[in-house]
Amino acid sequence: MTAPKYILFFILPVMLVGNISAQSSAERRFVREGNKLYEARKYNEAEIRYRKALQEKESSLRAKFNLGDAQYKQGRFSEAVNTFTDLSGDKTNRHIQAKSYYNLGNALFNDKKIQESIEAYKKSLLLNPSDMEAKHNLMIAQRMLQRSQQQQQQNQNGNQQQQQNQQNKEEQKNQQNQNQQDKQQQQQSQPRNEISRQDAERILQALMNNEKQTREKLNRQQAAAKPKTIDKNW
Repeated sequence: MTAPKYILFFILPVMLVGNISAQSSAERRFVREGNKLYEARKYNEAEIRYRKALQEKESSLRAKFNLGDAQYKQGRFSEAVNTFTDLSGDKTNRHIQAKSYYNLGNALFNDKKIQESIEAYKKSLLLNPSDMEAKHNLMIAQRMLQRSQQQQQQNQNGNQQQQQNQQNKEEQKNQQNQNQQDKQQQQQSQPRNEISRQDAERILQALMNNEKQTREKLNRQQAAAKPKTIDKNW
């Protein structure tokens, strides 16, 4: 993307030369000083001169135009956008209006407002269809907008896929937990029919001991119930 294409060095129309006042002469002097500073890349100082020129003549197109360029060069793109927007609405000079739209497009582009910059380049080309640099910048802006839209779509698709994967993982985890719970409940509900050999032997031994004790007890009871016989000597 190129920098602002134009900086105005033109003088006022010849029809106004005879009516130049001391005030307009001061305006022209400040603009010339600003232009020299601009060429020397002293953009902040150039801006000061352009603002002084506007104090002398508020309607000075060249002072306002070059002020926008100085703002742009200092990276103050939002301010440059405001300046060139104001200039582009001035229809008194079609040539300057076309240049203003071009520089407006550059400022918008660097201010990350790609769609708006495209519209500005188009308006510049409507006023000056032969401007190859405006066509070039329009093409760059359109390509960047297309890439940005594609990237947004890819990000959106990626986010949706990530959300779907997360949902699938959660569903799978929930299903595993449910299966585990079902298995535990099934185990708890089933009777334990199988015992170990050692347990079976202990149970059998206990039964045998109980049976022995019961038999011995029964024998004692039967013995106690029999009548006692006593032999007497006669």
